[in-house]
Amino acid sequence: MMKNAIVAQSGGPTTAINASLAGVIKGCLESHEIDVLYGALNGVEGLMDERLVNLTDIFDHNEENLNVLKLTPAMYLGSCRRKLKDVDQDSSEYDIIINIFRKYHIHYFFYIGGNDSMDTVGKMSRYVKEHQMDVKVIGIPKTIDNDLVVTDHTPGFGSAARYVAASVLEMAHDTYIYNTKSVLIAEIMGRDAGWLTAASVLARNSYSRAPHLIYLPEHPFSKEQFIEDIKAQFKQREHIVIAVSEGLRDVEGHYISAETAAVDAFGHATLSGTGKCLEGLVAEKFGCKVRSVEINVLQRCAAHMASATDIEESWQLGLKGVALALEGKSGEMSIVCRISDEPYQVIYDGADVQQIANAEKKIPTAWINEAGNDVTEEMVRYLRPLIHGSVAVPEQDSMPHYLFLGEAL
Repeated sequence: MMKNAIVAQSGGPTTAINASLAGVIKGCLESHEIDVLYGALNGVEGLMDERLVNLTDIFDHNEENLNVLKLTPAMYLGSCRRKLKDVDQDSSEYDIIINIFRKYHIHYFFYIGGNDSMDTVGKMSRYVKEHQMDVKVIGIPKTIDNDLVVTDHTPGFGSAARYVAASVLEMAHDTYIYNTKSVLIAEIMGRDAGWLTAASVLARNSYSRAPHLIYLPEHPFSKEQFIEDIKAQFKQREHIVIAVSEGLRDVEGHYISAETAAVDAFGHATLSGTGKCLEGLVAEKFGCKVRSVEINVLQRCAAHMASATDIEESWQLGLKGVALALEGKSGEMSIVCRISDEPYQVIYDGADVQQIANAEKKIPTAWINEAGNDVTEEMVRYLRPLIHGSVAVPEQDSMPHYLFLGEAL
């Protein structure tokens, strides 16, 4: 009897998610228990539509393709934002998936994604267990938001943090050249957890203290105090660089940039631009030069700024996911556990996905200063190792060379 596997990717892309995919592929190719590894295009949607590719054919005996895949941004297999229905209310989606598993002799299912993807892992692992099917379901983490619980940090975050910090430093250089008062506001991804915005602190060095103010969604935001903070900064310097999370909320819990009650497929509020909102406020109150910059998709796809630590850990977490499945584990997510900061050391393990799905890791209160406009040294110690090291992205014609599924086929 053949024992095959399927892997899929879901949610928002990262610079490092394909490194985890490469780890899964490597683990399966080296396994003596897995005959064929399929990839489902566009997550569980592609799985249900039976849009599969044979990854064993593409990558077996092709180490070069695998190495390029590790450094390719975004998602090689494509993505989706599909939340499976509650099986007690409607099992039709699960029945379709199970029929696909049976047709292709699937005994291992690997799903790479963030919080909502781990919800899918939890639901699928329960369903196959209740139906006494020999299918191991394993989650492999990713998210630049770094908001998954249990694991010390998530693949993709370190590279995004490195990009954010470098961008803030470069924008500070751009700001400092003019002999006039100015405020630059950098809006950084982070709807409910401010890890990426906090990472902007790594831009500070011996000659620049930018960002001079940092505001996170974990601390209630006051526009009045924001103005006072800027006034205090202007007493010390002519140019102010401010880092803000897109998900800043007021003391009542309302997003300061939410103009409507519209929500996306997962019930997340639709935001209209925190940076622009605050830019107008600063212009009105101070009449100085003010600019807001939204660091948007660049922070999650800038492979040229990838953290070597992030890429290696993402690869290892993919390998660990396969190892967990081959050990007979199911309903688990591969995790990274930090042993020490200096020297930086980690180990890889597995954890019950039911403890992870639909939970959210916020920044500890002790890592935010009392005024709510900066982070502490504990935060810096946590962040610093995650951005270590650069990677050598392969090139063709002096441009980055990445792997694209259509070309590989």
